[in-house]
Amino acid sequence: MTTEIVDSHHHLWDLGLHHYPMLAGPMHDRGWGDWSALRRNYLPQDLLADAQGQQLVKSVHVQANIDAADPVKETSWLAALAADPRCKGIPTAVVAYVNFSWPDVHDWLDRHAAYPQMRGIRQVLNRHDDPVLNRADRDYLEDEAWGRNIGILREYGWSFDVQVYYHQMPAVGALARRYPDLQFILDHAGMPAERRPQAIEGWRREMKRLAQSPNICVKLSGYGMMDLHWTVESLRPYVLQPIEWFGPERAMFGSNFPVDRLMATYDRLWSAYRDLIRDFSQDEQRALLRGTAERIYRI
Repeated sequence: MTTEIVDSHHHLWDLGLHHYPMLAGPMHDRGWGDWSALRRNYLPQDLLADAQGQQLVKSVHVQANIDAADPVKETSWLAALAADPRCKGIPTAVVAYVNFSWPDVHDWLDRHAAYPQMRGIRQVLNRHDDPVLNRADRDYLEDEAWGRNIGILREYGWSFDVQVYYHQMPAVGALARRYPDLQFILDHAGMPAERRPQAIEGWRREMKRLAQSPNICVKLSGYGMMDLHWTVESLRPYVLQPIEWFGPERAMFGSNFPVDRLMATYDRLWSAYRDLIRDFSQDEQRALLRGTAERIYRI
């Protein structure tokens, strides 16, 4: 193992300090089986312990669905962690939360901007008729005010992590064309959660179309949420096809820990990633394992 890694997608939480609605109250079926193990703190030291065999050098924290009443609390907390020598600079970058339908979204972005780790925003947009797969309270991609406010990110030089299903991708493509100078990062390989032949073909078709937009890159992560009992072979098409469509210079690996910790260890996951790209050139492997994430998130 020679290539150091940048984990482009993980979460941290402290249940004693913050309120995370997803981790409180009744456990709704999210398609992950029993996920009660997530109801414990997950801090930089836990990530570093999980990753100790994988040469983790930098990481990108993606908003962990903290109480939306004040999402800047999460950013402030993460910045303090990154400054703590015990955390070894983890997280290196922060992708925070705002809802772009908020009338005061500019003020919230200004508050996030006080922290040097800030690199982007994620607002989960997944809409689905199946309540197990639905993640958003409405279809924000159809909201003109929401789409107009996304453009504000350009003032900060930040990117937008976009999380959708394949049937929502045409709207994402339109947004990327509307803002060609805004970097979009497609989370979790485009969420191929449905494995019916029609859905798989839809995912392939729409992913190829999104790949035609140079300002969209893809994050190869979250596979355990969509395949609880994955193997290297079951992951193969959902890792290698996006790399083929987007190219290694627009693709990056992430762990989605601690969520994907429910399905596999950190070593097993990253060893699978390394195995799947072992026939790639050294430059391509380095791009996928760290270089693309470093460039896109400027770390």
